[in-house]
Amino acid sequence: MESEAQTTMIELRLSYRYIKDQPWVVTAVNGFLSAYFMEQPSFRVLRHFDELESGMHVWICEVPSTMKMTTLLRRLQADIPPCRYSQTSVVPTDRLQYVVDALEPH
Repeated sequence: MESEAQTTMIELRLSYRYIKDQPWVVTAVNGFLSAYFMEQPSFRVLRHFDELESGMHVWICEVPSTMKMTTLLRRLQADIPPCRYSQTSVVPTDRLQYVVDALEPH
């Protein structure tokens, strides 16, 4: 029975630099994640906050363990200004973190 409801906790983060360049992107990501929940009810945003130390906006999400986050991120990239993302993990919890950041200047 447990395998039917396997979920993973992830963090989606927007960098301070990206938000500073495009302040409206926080609202766009909120809307995107709300719409994604309507499409995929097993996806949930548990918490959204502004992390004061780093200036990042953080969404803590519960996702099905079979879900490919790269697919969600590619779809998100189509709705927001040009960006790149990177994946890391948080040491104490081993929670995956996806950081959306501005493109590097050429």
